[in-house]
Amino acid sequence: MKEFAEHGFDKASTNRIVKDAGIGKGMLFYYFKTKQKLFDYLVEYSMEFILKEYLGKIDETEQDFFERYKLAGKFKMEVHQRNPYVFSFLGAILVNKDFEIPKALEKQYMELRTLGYSKIYSNIDTSLFRDDIEVERIYKMIHRFMEGYEKELLHRLNGINLTNYDYGPIWEEFYEYLDDLKKLFYK
Repeated sequence: MKEFAEHGFDKASTNRIVKDAGIGKGMLFYYFKTKQKLFDYLVEYSMEFILKEYLGKIDETEQDFFERYKLAGKFKMEVHQRNPYVFSFLGAILVNKDFEIPKALEKQYMELRTLGYSKIYSNIDTSLFRDDIEVERIYKMIHRFMEGYEKELLHRLNGINLTNYDYGPIWEEFYEYLDDLKKLFYK
Protein backbone atom coordinates (compact mmCIF):
# COMPACT_ATOMS: atom_id res chain seq x y z
CA MET A 1 0.00 0.00 0.00
CA LYS A 2 2.82 2.34 0.88
CA GLU A 3 4.50 1.81 -2.47
CA PHE A 4 1.33 2.50 -4.48
CA ALA A 5 0.41 5.49 -2.29
CA GLU A 6 3.86 7.05 -2.69
CA HIS A 7 4.56 6.28 -6.34
CA GLY A 8 1.25 5.70 -8.10
CA PHE A 9 0.41 2.55 -9.99
CA ASP A 10 2.70 3.00 -12.99
CA LYS A 11 5.80 3.92 -10.97
CA ALA A 12 5.20 1.44 -8.15
CA SER A 13 8.09 -0.99 -8.07
CA THR A 14 7.58 -4.63 -7.26
CA ASN A 15 11.33 -4.71 -6.49
CA ARG A 16 10.83 -2.17 -3.68
CA ILE A 17 7.74 -4.04 -2.50
CA VAL A 18 9.54 -7.36 -2.11
CA LYS A 19 12.59 -5.67 -0.57
CA ASP A 20 10.42 -3.93 2.08
CA ALA A 21 8.45 -7.13 2.68
CA GLY A 22 11.61 -9.22 2.96
CA ILE A 23 10.40 -11.82 0.46
CA GLY A 24 11.50 -13.00 -2.95
CA LYS A 25 9.91 -11.63 -6.08
CA GLY A 26 8.82 -15.14 -7.06
CA MET A 27 6.80 -15.38 -3.86
CA LEU A 28 5.01 -12.11 -4.63
CA PHE A 29 4.07 -13.27 -8.11
CA TYR A 30 3.13 -16.74 -6.86
CA TYR A 31 0.30 -15.14 -4.88
CA PHE A 32 -0.46 -12.14 -7.12
CA LYS A 33 0.29 -13.12 -10.72
CA THR A 34 0.58 -9.44 -11.77
CA LYS A 35 1.08 -6.02 -10.24
CA GLN A 36 -2.54 -5.25 -11.21
CA LYS A 37 -3.81 -8.26 -9.25
CA LEU A 38 -1.80 -7.12 -6.22
CA PHE A 39 -3.26 -3.63 -6.55
CA ASP A 40 -6.81 -5.01 -6.88
CA TYR A 41 -6.29 -7.16 -3.79
CA LEU A 42 -5.06 -4.14 -1.82
CA VAL A 43 -8.10 -2.08 -2.84
CA GLU A 44 -10.41 -4.86 -1.66
CA TYR A 45 -8.42 -5.38 1.55
CA SER A 46 -8.47 -1.65 2.31
CA MET A 47 -12.22 -1.44 1.87
CA GLU A 48 -12.76 -4.46 4.12
CA PHE A 49 -10.40 -2.97 6.71
CA ILE A 50 -12.29 0.33 6.73
CA LEU A 51 -15.59 -1.52 6.99
CA LYS A 52 -14.49 -3.63 9.98
CA GLU A 53 -12.04 -1.38 11.78
CA TYR A 54 -13.69 2.00 11.22
CA LEU A 55 -17.27 2.02 9.96
CA GLY A 56 -18.19 -1.09 11.89
CA LYS A 57 -17.23 0.62 15.13
CA ILE A 58 -18.94 4.00 14.73
CA ASP A 59 -21.18 4.58 17.74
CA GLU A 60 -24.70 4.90 16.39
CA THR A 61 -26.08 5.39 19.91
CA GLU A 62 -24.68 8.95 20.01
CA GLN A 63 -27.73 10.92 18.92
CA ASP A 64 -26.15 14.36 18.66
CA PHE A 65 -25.33 14.63 14.97
CA PHE A 66 -22.25 16.83 15.34
CA GLU A 67 -20.87 14.88 18.28
CA ARG A 68 -21.21 11.66 16.29
CA TYR A 69 -19.43 13.31 13.39
CA LYS A 70 -16.62 14.41 15.72
CA LEU A 71 -16.37 10.99 17.37
CA ALA A 72 -16.28 9.31 13.97
CA GLY A 73 -13.49 11.70 12.97
CA LYS A 74 -11.51 11.02 16.13
CA PHE A 75 -11.96 7.28 15.72
CA LYS A 76 -10.86 7.53 12.10
CA MET A 77 -7.69 9.27 13.26
CA GLU A 78 -7.00 6.46 15.76
CA VAL A 79 -7.53 3.81 13.10
CA HIS A 80 -5.31 5.81 10.77
CA GLN A 81 -2.52 5.85 13.33
CA ARG A 82 -2.71 2.06 13.66
CA ASN A 83 -2.57 1.48 9.91
CA PRO A 84 -1.78 4.71 8.03
CA TYR A 85 -1.15 2.99 4.75
CA VAL A 86 -4.75 1.87 4.32
CA PHE A 87 -6.02 5.44 4.38
CA SER A 88 -3.09 6.88 2.42
CA PHE A 89 -3.56 4.15 -0.20
CA LEU A 90 -7.29 4.78 -0.61
CA GLY A 91 -6.68 8.50 -0.29
CA ALA A 92 -4.16 8.33 -3.13
CA ILE A 93 -6.73 6.55 -5.27
CA LEU A 94 -9.23 9.36 -4.63
CA VAL A 95 -6.70 12.18 -5.02
CA ASN A 96 -4.62 11.00 -7.97
CA LYS A 97 -6.12 10.47 -11.38
CA ASP A 98 -3.64 7.75 -12.39
CA PHE A 99 -5.45 5.27 -10.14
CA GLU A 100 -8.69 3.56 -10.95
CA ILE A 101 -10.81 1.45 -8.67
CA PRO A 102 -11.08 -1.94 -10.36
CA LYS A 103 -14.44 -2.30 -12.11
CA ALA A 104 -15.23 -5.41 -10.09
CA LEU A 105 -14.84 -3.40 -6.87
CA GLU A 106 -16.62 -0.17 -7.87
CA LYS A 107 -19.99 -1.41 -6.57
CA GLN A 108 -18.38 -2.47 -3.25
CA TYR A 109 -16.71 0.95 -2.99
CA MET A 110 -20.03 2.75 -3.57
CA GLU A 111 -21.74 0.51 -0.98
CA LEU A 112 -18.98 1.37 1.50
CA ARG A 113 -19.55 5.10 0.93
CA THR A 114 -23.32 4.63 1.34
CA LEU A 115 -22.79 2.70 4.58
CA GLY A 116 -20.51 5.46 5.83
CA TYR A 117 -23.22 8.05 5.25
CA SER A 118 -25.86 5.91 6.95
CA LYS A 119 -23.61 5.46 9.99
CA ILE A 120 -23.51 9.24 10.35
CA TYR A 121 -27.17 10.03 9.68
CA SER A 122 -29.09 7.17 11.36
CA ASN A 123 -30.64 7.40 14.84
CA ILE A 124 -30.03 11.15 15.24
CA ASP A 125 -31.99 13.30 17.71
CA THR A 126 -33.49 15.68 15.19
CA SER A 127 -35.14 17.78 17.93
CA LEU A 128 -31.75 19.48 18.40
CA PHE A 129 -31.98 21.05 14.96
CA ARG A 130 -33.58 24.42 14.31
CA ASP A 131 -37.34 24.32 13.79
CA ASP A 132 -37.42 26.80 10.91
CA ILE A 133 -35.57 24.51 8.46
CA GLU A 134 -36.61 20.97 7.58
CA VAL A 135 -34.17 18.37 8.93
CA GLU A 136 -33.74 16.72 5.52
CA ARG A 137 -32.84 20.11 4.08
CA ILE A 138 -30.26 20.61 6.86
CA TYR A 139 -28.78 17.19 6.12
CA LYS A 140 -28.56 18.06 2.43
CA MET A 141 -26.85 21.38 3.18
CA ILE A 142 -24.37 19.72 5.55
CA HIS A 143 -23.77 16.93 3.05
CA ARG A 144 -23.15 19.42 0.25
CA PHE A 145 -20.85 21.44 2.47
CA MET A 146 -18.90 18.30 3.39
CA GLU A 147 -18.70 17.21 -0.26
CA GLY A 148 -17.36 20.63 -1.18
CA TYR A 149 -14.93 20.56 1.74
CA GLU A 150 -13.79 17.07 0.70
CA LYS A 151 -13.25 18.18 -2.91
CA GLU A 152 -11.33 21.25 -1.78
CA LEU A 153 -9.26 19.11 0.58
CA LEU A 154 -8.54 16.54 -2.14
CA HIS A 155 -7.46 19.40 -4.40
CA ARG A 156 -5.13 20.73 -1.68
CA LEU A 157 -3.64 17.27 -1.14
CA ASN A 158 -3.24 16.42 -4.82
CA GLY A 159 0.34 15.48 -5.54
CA ILE A 160 1.36 15.35 -1.88
CA ASN A 161 2.89 12.17 -0.48
CA LEU A 162 0.24 11.12 2.05
CA THR A 163 2.18 8.35 3.78
CA ASN A 164 3.90 10.68 6.27
CA TYR A 165 1.57 13.67 6.06
CA ASP A 166 0.62 15.47 9.30
CA TYR A 167 -3.18 15.39 9.33
CA GLY A 168 -3.40 17.27 12.67
CA PRO A 169 -4.13 20.72 11.16
CA ILE A 170 -6.72 19.23 8.83
CA TRP A 171 -8.52 17.55 11.75
CA GLU A 172 -8.47 20.82 13.71
CA GLU A 173 -9.95 22.66 10.74
CA PHE A 174 -12.57 19.92 10.33
CA TYR A 175 -13.64 20.17 14.00
CA GLU A 176 -13.86 23.95 13.73
CA TYR A 177 -16.14 23.62 10.71
CA LEU A 178 -18.34 21.16 12.61
CA ASP A 179 -18.61 23.61 15.52
CA ASP A 180 -19.59 26.38 13.08
CA LEU A 181 -22.21 24.16 11.43
CA LYS A 182 -23.58 23.25 14.85
CA LYS A 183 -24.04 26.96 15.64
CA LEU A 184 -25.85 27.45 12.34
CA PHE A 185 -28.19 24.48 12.47
CA TYR A 186 -28.90 23.77 16.15
CA LYS A 187 -31.37 25.64 18.31
